[in-house]
Amino acid sequence: MTDQSPPNEHESALPGFLGTIDSIISRLEAVGLAAGVLLMALNTIANVIGRFVFQESLFFSEEVNRILIVLITFAGVGYAARHGRHIRMSAIYDALPTPVRKVFMVTIAVISSLCMLALCYFSIGYIDKVATSGRVLPALQIPVYWIYLWAPVGFAVTGVQYALTAIKNLVEKEIYLSTRVPEGYDDTEVEL
Repeated sequence: MTDQSPPNEHESALPGFLGTIDSIISRLEAVGLAAGVLLMALNTIANVIGRFVFQESLFFSEEVNRILIVLITFAGVGYAARHGRHIRMSAIYDALPTPVRKVFMVTIAVISSLCMLALCYFSIGYIDKVATSGRVLPALQIPVYWIYLWAPVGFAVTGVQYALTAIKNLVEKEIYLSTRVPEGYDDTEVEL
């Protein structure tokens, strides 16, 4: 029996302040995704029961699900980056020698981070335009721009995650897809 316990899913592989940021973001993502999926399921079930048992749908159900889909989508982008689950087109990359792959991985992470942060910036501009339009959701009567507030948050979190991945690859000998996922394929994955 060893004293080592399995690593906590929310513990960061990064040291110090960066590890603290990474752990906080991980916990917030997990809570946001879990709450979003559970609320969407409860909302949908309640609407189905209302429609078929009481012959009356919840007037706000579609709008609530729309809000939750946006939340889940943009929280999920950061989650996928954290767990190295984004699509990879790696046929040429996999054939390269390790030092070249290392340079490519740092470059890919930096460019991805910059793209996500640029999308964060542009989404803030879009939200500003939607906010000045004064549009509100018909049933809930809340401003439409509130729905889209998750977009810059998700892009920012994903940008930070890719930046942390670049740092992880700069300080470690191995190549990492994210701060906690080393490069390679799972046993269930097939390399073509």
